[in-house]
Amino acid sequence: MSFKKNKYLVVRKAVPEVIANVAYHYLLLKREVFNRCNKKGIKLNHFGTNGDPMINNSYCHYSDILMETLLAELIPTLKTKTKIDVIPTYSYCRLYVKGDELLKHKDRPSCAISTTLFLGGDSWPIYLEPNIKINLKVGDMLIYDGCELEHWREKFTGNECAQVFLHYNDCKNKDFQFDTRPMLGLPKEFKNA
Repeated sequence: MSFKKNKYLVVRKAVPEVIANVAYHYLLLKREVFNRCNKKGIKLNHFGTNGDPMINNSYCHYSDILMETLLAELIPTLKTKTKIDVIPTYSYCRLYVKGDELLKHKDRPSCAISTTLFLGGDSWPIYLEPNIKINLKVGDMLIYDGCELEHWREKFTGNECAQVFLHYNDCKNKDFQFDTRPMLGLPKEFKNA
């Protein structure tokens, strides 16, 4: 299957299951620490948040250091699979919970070459236009053109699902490198710095 022709492809076992499990349990622990600190009134800046404009009740984090490391480490895989010389833009992870639904949308320009990597929990299919259903196993990754293809997830009936979105761009679009941050790992406050 050609990424350039079809605008998507699935990479089975993109990361070893043990790495996906470490990332999954890391996110579970991080969310628990975040929630307990919030209950005590302790604010953990740049530690994630509960909810965002797309999904309002799930723990998420822009540019988590571990996820940014995965973003960088998977560059060779992206280059090989897409046949595009990619640059990293940013990572974004979520721990979805029962009842979440991701509405149909297209991504912003920093997400021209998007991925979703299933880290753990209950599997939850992602759909690409016109109506392509993709099921991933732990460690599997979908690569898709996030700006061209509408994508969505129907209402989640499982208990929990951990995904990390690793975003890239063609190296010709240097304006989007690191999502306009000086380097990977920095929070969004460093955008356009």
